[in-house]
Amino acid sequence: MRPTHALIDLQAISDNFRCAQAAAPLSKNFAVIKADAYGHGLLPVAQTLASAGANGFAVACLEEALVLREAGIQLPILLLEGFFEAAELPIIAQQQLQIVLHSPWQVAQLLDSQLPTPIAVWLKLDTGMGRLGFRPEQFKQAWQQLQTAPTRARPIRLMTHLACADERNNPMTQRQVTTFQQQIQHISCETSIANSAGILGWPESHAHWNRPGIMLYGAAPFNDDLPAVQGLTAAMSLSSRIISIKQCQAGDTLGYGATWACPQTMPVAAVSIGYGDGYPRHAPPATPVWLNKQRVKLVGRVSMDMITLDLRECPDAQVGDKVELWGQHIPVDEIARLSGTIGYELLTGVTKRVPRYYQ
Repeated sequence: MRPTHALIDLQAISDNFRCAQAAAPLSKNFAVIKADAYGHGLLPVAQTLASAGANGFAVACLEEALVLREAGIQLPILLLEGFFEAAELPIIAQQQLQIVLHSPWQVAQLLDSQLPTPIAVWLKLDTGMGRLGFRPEQFKQAWQQLQTAPTRARPIRLMTHLACADERNNPMTQRQVTTFQQQIQHISCETSIANSAGILGWPESHAHWNRPGIMLYGAAPFNDDLPAVQGLTAAMSLSSRIISIKQCQAGDTLGYGATWACPQTMPVAAVSIGYGDGYPRHAPPATPVWLNKQRVKLVGRVSMDMITLDLRECPDAQVGDKVELWGQHIPVDEIARLSGTIGYELLTGVTKRVPRYYQ
């Protein structure tokens, strides 16, 4: 078998969830497990978090929610983008799912529907994110419309989403929290504001329900921290093995485009992983990997199925030696920053040909 795989530490996911609980002990938590639990496996992660005390799950769409229900998971499930067509509403009601309402067309279709039971809704206020949600001048009308339809929308709760909580010194977060509180000051209902960064860095954003996401998987929710600073443990270790070692001569070039030339005679390893597995194609030379208890450097371009490594600092490496691309020793956030992206993209981008194993 090809040696590339992702090892998922379910205990780390449980421990990271408990960090969310400890940071906001008065809040309930929708554990965010959309996008196949950020690439970690929807059902194994959901089952782990249910045992760890999650109060519910948040996913992107009905298709993800139905996988959970078909597996027997009965905790509350929130559809973060609500519904896309009115035809979904009877299924949502029958499966006792909760929905985010973010647009007037959704409110209109919900009020025009015939449902077996009311649907629990979260009316979303746009406090500055600018994607989804009712602007403040639209919000009260939407709230009042929903109040007239108890057979279609009950209970009604309120939420918003933070745009810059990952930046500790950005005043945007406080402005968003203040706007939200001002808009709901005469309304008594459950609310939700905080994502992972809000949970760990902005106590004023803690509400009845929080929505921990990236922190559950041991990646840093802040742009200036590594996970260990927050007491988080990486849940995914992406690894492969050396499949070839060559002695290259000074001036020899490596990889597509011949963009990297050996400065001297040196050993070079080929490792069986590439962008076809989700490793970032734009990882630059000198990006670190973990080999035989030390860091060694990527050289040449990342190709679809392979990368090449400079073994000058690890001359005793052998064919078959394990290489960690990210995980316990190399934070995924570090690779993401070097590659001009974020840890979220790398974790969710690990492709289906990479088998996941669980411990």
